[in-house]
Amino acid sequence: MSEDGNPLFQLFWTFALLSLFAVGGANAAIPEMHRIAVDVRHWMTDKQFADAFAISQMSPGPNVLIVTLIGYAVAGVTGAVVATIAMCGPTAALAYFVSRWLANVRQARWPAILQAALVPLSIGLMAASALVLAQTSDRTWVAVLITLAAALVASLTRFNPLWLLLAGGCLGFAGLL
Repeated sequence: MSEDGNPLFQLFWTFALLSLFAVGGANAAIPEMHRIAVDVRHWMTDKQFADAFAISQMSPGPNVLIVTLIGYAVAGVTGAVVATIAMCGPTAALAYFVSRWLANVRQARWPAILQAALVPLSIGLMAASALVLAQTSDRTWVAVLITLAAALVASLTRFNPLWLLLAGGCLGFAGLL
């Protein structure tokens, strides 16, 4: 079997590359994860992806858990481990070397400019993630309105978003969504 056909190799290669583009964390790469997992590799459906995302956000721990769940869906426990290591390893190594390098050029002005430039990029990637998840999850106008209301409440108040997730889960369980 060629390496390209090996699901563990595909998982490792996919998430190792994605890790280098996940500015601001794994959630920033959600649109590309969705495209690869659902549209390109057909590892899961839209609904399975949205469910994996919801589980990863409700679970304690880092938001990289979605990668673990995708890996598990593809190749069980081994796939979960491979995908998680691939997503965390390259980024951790890059962060280590960049932080050591930046410590040596602290007096220069350009590192602060670069860091400031990454803020709007991170916000844009998170907005794209929200759009992809809304498109995969919101199948009715009621669901769209609930998503918009939850987004407004989350952005305009200090209300804990977990309560909004719980309310949405209850509405879905009750069959209203």
